[in-house]
Amino acid sequence: MKKTIFKIEQMDCPSEESLIRMKLQNIESIEQLDFDLKQRTLTVYHSKDLDLIEAALSQLDLGSRLIESMDTAVTFQIKEDNKQRKILWIVLAINFLFFLVEMSTGIISNSMGLVADSLDMLADALVYGLSLFVVGATIARKKRVAMICGYFQIILALLGFIEVIRRFVGLEKLPDFETMVGISLLALIANIICLILLQKTKSSDAHIQASIIFSSNDVIINSGVIFAGFLVWKFENGYPDLIVGSIVFLIVIRGALRILNLSK
Repeated sequence: MKKTIFKIEQMDCPSEESLIRMKLQNIESIEQLDFDLKQRTLTVYHSKDLDLIEAALSQLDLGSRLIESMDTAVTFQIKEDNKQRKILWIVLAINFLFFLVEMSTGIISNSMGLVADSLDMLADALVYGLSLFVVGATIARKKRVAMICGYFQIILALLGFIEVIRRFVGLEKLPDFETMVGISLLALIANIICLILLQKTKSSDAHIQASIIFSSNDVIINSGVIFAGFLVWKFENGYPDLIVGSIVFLIVIRGALRILNLSK
């Protein structure tokens, strides 16, 4: 058994991890993949095919480079952790619920920040759902589902950008900052709950660690929408809401394009 460590310079969120997992899934000699998103490293346990693994990572254009490769006596036993799967289902449900809540209240309150954050929640739910839905599925099915998710996210984000432009030009009425702040606070609490649930597993498993980082990013986005709401109230201007909404739309599109790149 070989233990090979790669540095992946552009691997900083679960989207990149999903891309790498799908890219390497055809290499039968791989026994285990361990991701460290904070250090941006990937440890591959495999029996052979180092050149093939290195070439596959290079094709993703994520700035991968080989750190070291050595022999190891580690062996692996395949098993399913029902507790982890249950928590992932709960996190998925929370994200999808708040997608519905933020989308509806965002439209009612005229807030693009809430609409954009709802799409980020949907993107999160799709990633969690994709990971659970395609377990044991064929490679073709995994790529097909990934492609559908990628296109769906891009379409929603582009529609959001069109609405942002329309509001910049059309001088729409101010967003309801009280709804913006109130719903974003609820979403912030929901994401904190997700973090607590994930951290309670006390697992070093790559999927759980990636999910923790994903939820941490959501907390930052929620805080941004709350801050935008206060700026709308302070300056009586809707531009902060539109700017925050645009930033979140860009985050959604960035993740979707990387998924589509792999699903070709």
